[in-house]
Amino acid sequence: MVPHLVTALTGPINELEQRVLDSMPAIERWFRLEWMEHTPPFYSSVDLRNAGFKLAPVDTNLFPSGWNYLTPEMLPLAVQAAMAAIEKICPEARNLLLIPENHSNNTFYLSSVAQLRRIFHMAGLNVRIGSIDPAIKKTTTLALPDGQSVTLEPVIRGKRRLGVKDFDPCTILLNNDLSAGVPGILEDIHEQYLLPPLHAGWTTRRKSKHFKCYEEVAKRMGKLLGADPWLINPWFENCSEANLSQGIGIECLRTRVDALLAKIRRKYKEYGIKEKPFVVVKADNGTHGMGILTVHDAKDLEAQSGSAEDQTTHDILIQEGVLTKERMNDAVAEPVIYMMDRYVVGGFYRIHANRGVDENLSAPGSSYVPLAFEHSTHLPQPGVKPGASVPNRFYMYGVVARLAMLAASYELEATDPLAEDYD
Repeated sequence: MVPHLVTALTGPINELEQRVLDSMPAIERWFRLEWMEHTPPFYSSVDLRNAGFKLAPVDTNLFPSGWNYLTPEMLPLAVQAAMAAIEKICPEARNLLLIPENHSNNTFYLSSVAQLRRIFHMAGLNVRIGSIDPAIKKTTTLALPDGQSVTLEPVIRGKRRLGVKDFDPCTILLNNDLSAGVPGILEDIHEQYLLPPLHAGWTTRRKSKHFKCYEEVAKRMGKLLGADPWLINPWFENCSEANLSQGIGIECLRTRVDALLAKIRRKYKEYGIKEKPFVVVKADNGTHGMGILTVHDAKDLEAQSGSAEDQTTHDILIQEGVLTKERMNDAVAEPVIYMMDRYVVGGFYRIHANRGVDENLSAPGSSYVPLAFEHSTHLPQPGVKPGASVPNRFYMYGVVARLAMLAASYELEATDPLAEDYD
């Protein structure tokens, strides 16, 4: 059962949808050639926003959780993609060690870990879950709401290898975004495959770097489609060393916010868009810490800085705000697309009944509605009037999400500490 999806779409996206469908063979060939040159991230999820006049990614996660929100119908795709990903890296793989985040009492997150374990088990691997949480000193089994359970075992570090008791994996899958830094136990592992690599974590990653790479691939896709790349690209600026609560870096923020809003206003005018432009101010790295601020005017920053509780100094990303015109059951919604290797494997809508069309939906009170992406992202319906076909919309989501995934592969290549060794 696909929940009722109501979207107020206007001209540019309908035209873009038509161009995407008309160019489908060229798009798929373009991606195929890109993947011959670049290695996709092992897995990823992308938050999209559909404003009706613009469809763009606003966040790309390289350690995705939320796998438990994919429907059973999507699992075969995920299993096939997992098989392809593992086969490429370690065809003879038998044992896989999954290392989760350290907040081991969060049952929603642990349900996602259980789903990942299931996917890789069905892909033909023995899977154990090894915790690097200092609090996990002995094997601990935790019950999940659906009656399943997850067993966490303390990770044992040998001289050059990681494992758990009586289990020596050839592949280690990290589902820990390293927001708190890289723990020593994960460093200098040379005999096993560590996926994703350590430099995919938030210790190294910067959203501004990612969106710079995304801008590059969006321009190339725009050229391929004969469309304005802005329709799929969120503009951004960044400021280093800012602290709203102490007023540090406010001048940089104000100047950049003003400049970006002026640029967006000109674009809105060009397209006859009547909405009020806004930007989103957030930390340039990490998923925790600084809150996400919606700013319609640089003056708003004064009020926000007075009320900011966060005492930390951050590098800050100022991102063009993308409204969401998607609705589900009267709540504001945004699509989240899941990928493994280079394949779209599923997705869901994140919905929030108490948030507005210009607000961040990844917040307490959000809920998740899985959608049947498994057919529709791969099987668009050419010839159907633009804006009228859900499969066509989902195919377009898949194209934009894969662009973000490609940008992440560019980003990982650029930040690879071993890259110079291969020059």
